Amino acid sequence: MATYVDLTTFKEYLGVTDNSRDTLLDQALQTASRHVDKITGRSFTAADSPSARVYRTHGRVVPGDVDGDGLLVDDIADVTGLTVDTGAGGTWTAYTGWTADPAGPGLPVSVLRGRWWTTAVRVTALWGWPVVPDEVRQATLLQAARLHKRRGSPEGIAGSAEWGAVRVSRTDPDVEALVSPYVLPAFA
Repeated sequence: MATYVDLTTFKEYLGVTDNSRDTLLDQALQTASRHVDKITGRSFTAADSPSARVYRTHGRVVPGDVDGDGLLVDDIADVTGLTVDTGAGGTWTAYTGWTADPAGPGLPVSVLRGRWWTTAVRVTALWGWPVVPDEVRQATLLQAARLHKRRGSPEGIAGSAEWGAVRVSRTDPDVEALVSPYVLPAFA
């Protein structure tokens, strides 16, 4: 799976000039990228090709206005080629009465506006994000650097003669602050 920062950028960030630790550094980038996914509840890469996902409309439709009600869907990287079908039980009918609710430049579409009167909707789209946000890239750099340095504190304790021992927390507070605007809200 893709990382949110390339190895060359990470090595530059750490000041590493040789290739002897590339495998370890790449592993730290992979782990940090998946950690960001876990914190936010989403993936910031775009799929290679469109695929279909089926949504039950109950609990996913937000009442709207003249443009229709909002159907909450997973992040859509690009609306080019996006198709919507309505139906249930394996019988689908093309639905063209929808519009994408744009979130802004560089952001994915996560709401489709329309009249959602059926119990199920099938959406075929290119899922994910069009570009990785700068905050996500920075959070990945911070977390990957932390994971790489963690090799020197296998028991979760780091320190120095001047400051003494300090327990290392699982996630850097700056990482959490950087990705907090991208965390998917939970519904109960």
